[in-house]
Amino acid sequence: MSKSLAAHDLRGLSRDQLNAKVVELKEELFGLRFQAATGQLESSSRLRNVRKDIARIKTLLTEKQGN
Repeated sequence: MSKSLAAHDLRGLSRDQLNAKVVELKEELFGLRFQAATGQLESSSRLRNVRKDIARIKTLLTEKQGN
């Protein structure tokens, strides 16, 4: 993934799709952290973006839980 996810794009997804997206992003985050630890990470800003994307999706999941 090269761009951050927008909340309005994610709102149309189902809970299962959002959960799958969180799992995908957590796997990417693990890989990025591994690259950072070994000194191979090219863009450290991607770490921050992935963490924010995970938080954004979790916020939407919490909103959907209330409905």
